[in-house]
Amino acid sequence: MPEPSENAGPGGPGLAGQPIGPDGPRARVLVAGATGYAGALAADLVWRHPDLELAALTARSEIGTPLNRLYPRYAVPLELRELDLADLDDVEAAIVAYPHGASAPVVAEMRGRGLVVVDLSADFRLEELPTYERFYGAHGAPDLLDGAVYGLTELEREAVAAAELVANPGCYPTATILALAPLASEGLIEDVVIDAKSGVSGAGRDKGEATAFTTVTENVTAYTPVGHRHRPEIAEKLDRLSPSDAGIESITFVPHLVPLDQGESVSCYVRSGRDVGQDELDRLYEQAYTGEPFIKLCDAPPGMRDVRDSNGCHIQVIAGDDRIVVFAVIDNLWKGASGQAIQNLNLMLGLDETAGLR
Repeated sequence: MPEPSENAGPGGPGLAGQPIGPDGPRARVLVAGATGYAGALAADLVWRHPDLELAALTARSEIGTPLNRLYPRYAVPLELRELDLADLDDVEAAIVAYPHGASAPVVAEMRGRGLVVVDLSADFRLEELPTYERFYGAHGAPDLLDGAVYGLTELEREAVAAAELVANPGCYPTATILALAPLASEGLIEDVVIDAKSGVSGAGRDKGEATAFTTVTENVTAYTPVGHRHRPEIAEKLDRLSPSDAGIESITFVPHLVPLDQGESVSCYVRSGRDVGQDELDRLYEQAYTGEPFIKLCDAPPGMRDVRDSNGCHIQVIAGDDRIVVFAVIDNLWKGASGQAIQNLNLMLGLDETAGLR
């Protein structure tokens, strides 16, 4: 198995110096954890991708079941099988969609065999090991933390392109950080209240009664209003963007479950240290996101349906009466998980980052 070489952008050399795409072989990709919502979508996106080949699907349950039987909406006929070292012999890259804790040892094994990896769990998102251990428990591969790149593509494009291990951000952090990054980078956030809402697929396939139809239909409920695991991820990344050593004074994050299968919306209410007018806000966001293929700046509050089944993120910023208000919507399974994983993998393999996405 050849070691990964440095990537050179769209159409350039990919792994081991081989051109990936129309002028060369397609990269072979394994999707591990394909029975969950994010893993199944990742498999479908790889299956339909013009420059990637779906080499194998692995899972810890439903072994022997074709994915298109488990998820009829996806046309992937490959059967699920248990992960085995032999699965890694002829693949160049992997997308790992395991739960936190279970992912790190598998990722370590893959990296040891030279694969480039996009990990969808939380295992490599946080820079500080004590913070991870506080929210998730013991880490299975702490030696890999320093080499992992946080894969919020629009903010880390160059680092992602050179990375061999990318930690795909959580869905709530993706929407929230994209909404607030232009303000954080200018030191314009003293405190922020984040009111977040997600469809039930964000809870995962195995939540059972917690996401039963009779529980969630015609109902909106907050959950984990204190101590949610995505809050430290949001805080860490926004603090890194802030020009002040003190970072952001206060972050309140409250997620809600809404009766939709997929989609996500965040409403962010920002107190700034000075008056900021609409013209300045518009200029900041245009400077940050003009030319970004998956970000659209809106002049009205965006809705979750606007980005359904796409890798888009729609944002509106408003100079409110007392606070700056920023709305952002994504599809939690696409830009919040599998779509962003493909966007990152494209860059890691030297492909156009929009390939295979919409």
